[in-house]
Amino acid sequence: MQALIYEGPRLMNMRETEEPVAGEDEVVIRVAYSGICGSELSGYLGKNALRKPPMIFGHEFSGTIASMGSRIEAAGQWSIGQRVTANPLVTCGHCVKCLSGRQQLCVARKLLSAALPGSNAEYVKIPAAFLHALPEGMTLQQAAMAEPAACAVRAAELAAAKPSDTMLILGMGPIGMLTLQAVLQYGVKEIIAVDMNEDRLAIAGKMGARHLVCPSQADTLEEVLRLTGGAGADVAIDAVGAGLTRRQCVLACTSGGRVVFTGLHEDESMLPVNAAIRGEISLTGSFAYSQLNFHTALNWIHEGRMGLAEGVVEAPLHEGAQWYETLLNQPGEVSKVLLIPGGASQ
Repeated sequence: MQALIYEGPRLMNMRETEEPVAGEDEVVIRVAYSGICGSELSGYLGKNALRKPPMIFGHEFSGTIASMGSRIEAAGQWSIGQRVTANPLVTCGHCVKCLSGRQQLCVARKLLSAALPGSNAEYVKIPAAFLHALPEGMTLQQAAMAEPAACAVRAAELAAAKPSDTMLILGMGPIGMLTLQAVLQYGVKEIIAVDMNEDRLAIAGKMGARHLVCPSQADTLEEVLRLTGGAGADVAIDAVGAGLTRRQCVLACTSGGRVVFTGLHEDESMLPVNAAIRGEISLTGSFAYSQLNFHTALNWIHEGRMGLAEGVVEAPLHEGAQWYETLLNQPGEVSKVLLIPGGASQ
């Protein structure tokens, strides 16, 4: 099969590689769409310790079942050609974390595009236990958004926002936009969206963000204080993962506020810990999602509560390297890039 393979920092090429073969409990999916994730952009730059070359990136995907292992075929739950997406975080299912519904913390977890070959290829293999059938009426394009939407559902869950809260979200990339939508499900109305990209801010405004802040035009912290009458935000979510944005989240919070860190761009950051202590500000990380979060995300997409309808670009897989560069430099109005093996829209 043809696959887009990461071969070193800023080096990604189309190669001919072996088509995966399903083990007895696995399925092989013919990929329809494979999204580019922000964590993979860091990996492309050589800044993600989990992604070592050579590696096939891609873990946000949808497609149709191409083949299945003997046990799966005998069980009769799935059929060839069935439209599916999959939870790409493969976990053991029997450790304490998995049994308590925190599968994302499983010590044996393996993510497609990091520990396992990903979906930037014509075919991808995954254990059948992680498959999700598409609800009636859901498109393959929509289904490819389930994984990033699940990340957003988890971030919103940990934010635990109330309708009366003021929410600050730094970063209007795909995760930031989807998190904005997830937070709206909790009844939050006062949402401050921050991004350097004015095109993405405009999309965030259409999605429901009440206040839009571009740091090139106004100081982020000063704007948050102005918009909150000097009080600060009740909850701040960092969907960037840079030292600056992490610090701003802490400093922008009101006393007793909460910060959720979900961006993974930088490994280490200096934080104003004394400010967090004196203000009794809670800091928490949000990593991936539980199986329930993934299920919720798929349902919310189907119900029209979440999704990235505007700014989605479909591109043939062989143009993938160019799009990694574009997303790192001047993405413009692009909110999500979906790569298509074979180059034709599906």
